[in-house]
Amino acid sequence: MSKVVFSFVLKPVLVEFDKLLLCKTLTPTLQDTYKFRQVKASIEEVGLIEPLTISTVDRKTGQHLLLDGHIRLTALKELGETQALCLVANDDETYTYNNRVNRLSSVQEHLMIRRAIERGLSPERLAKALSLNLQLVKDKMNLLDGVCPEVIEMLKDREFSAWISKILRRMKPTRQIECAELMISANNLTITYARALFAATSQEMLVSPKGTSASQAATQEQITKLERETANLHERYRIVEQSYGDDVLSLSLVRGYTKKLLENEAVVGFLQKKYPEFLQEFSSLRNAVALDQ
Repeated sequence: MSKVVFSFVLKPVLVEFDKLLLCKTLTPTLQDTYKFRQVKASIEEVGLIEPLTISTVDRKTGQHLLLDGHIRLTALKELGETQALCLVANDDETYTYNNRVNRLSSVQEHLMIRRAIERGLSPERLAKALSLNLQLVKDKMNLLDGVCPEVIEMLKDREFSAWISKILRRMKPTRQIECAELMISANNLTITYARALFAATSQEMLVSPKGTSASQAATQEQITKLERETANLHERYRIVEQSYGDDVLSLSLVRGYTKKLLENEAVVGFLQKKYPEFLQEFSSLRNAVALDQ
């Protein structure tokens, strides 16, 4: 059985900042960004949670190359720190796991906030640590109140605004499920779309039915039309979902075959002479990084 090779030295080391060599140039406006303020507030309130990532020491210069953590380093310097815990990588390649890691979903974020508050952390301190508005923290804490379990299960891996929960909880569970299915099918979890679905919801599907003022009665025909169009859209998305897997597989095979075809100089010469427009399209397909290009 082969031995597991670790990418990092298991024990973090304390390194002075003057021993770190940056591998990229930071923009002059970094300190003005929301991301920087959030990182700085978190370090100031609860300390450095994720160590910096560095290369092994260069024997000639005595310095480490900073592979990951440039924003954290800048924030630490602003807070007056001169050293920090670092993870030493066993190779010299830039550590770019942040580009491939799955982001925290809104439901997971809600559960983490609730757990932190249950363990004694006040919403005020949590808001300060995350550099968030206190009301936003409270909204995230109450994210799932009034939302039925089926919808929570459907949205557990998604990112969405707390306002969508506020809109959903005004509907009965059956309608909540319908709206969640529509938003997921359309890949559109926006407040605007949620409000449109709410406007198209019939009175009997609301927890507290809306009033029947003259202005609302005048738009009842529009609401009925929107309901009909929404149902039609939902059905079309279901049809597309059924064939999506086969379509993607076919596109992948076509792209692979086209790439192999254009490796043949005789074929390229023939297309360039007789059908240059086809050659251009084939080249675009071959060079596409993703199928949606």
